[in-house]
Amino acid sequence: MGDLFTIQHLLLILLIVVLVFGTKKLRNIGADLGGAVKSFKEGMAGSGEGKDEEKKPLEEKTVVSNSEVKAQEKTHS
Repeated sequence: MGDLFTIQHLLLILLIVVLVFGTKKLRNIGADLGGAVKSFKEGMAGSGEGKDEEKKPLEEKTVVSNSEVKAQEKTHS
């Protein structure tokens, strides 16, 4: 009967998937999946750091005024 996962079968499945979804949609799915994995890793690595940030008093946190934000937006434009 033969193996189900031979290279010919996998290439045929890949060709069918590309024809059904298109390369642009597959690229978007890949980018979304990669971004999700990256943010998950960052969240797991930074899970202990966020607790220290919440414990700081309000006075120690940086406050940015509205004019500073507008100045930063102008420099980025």
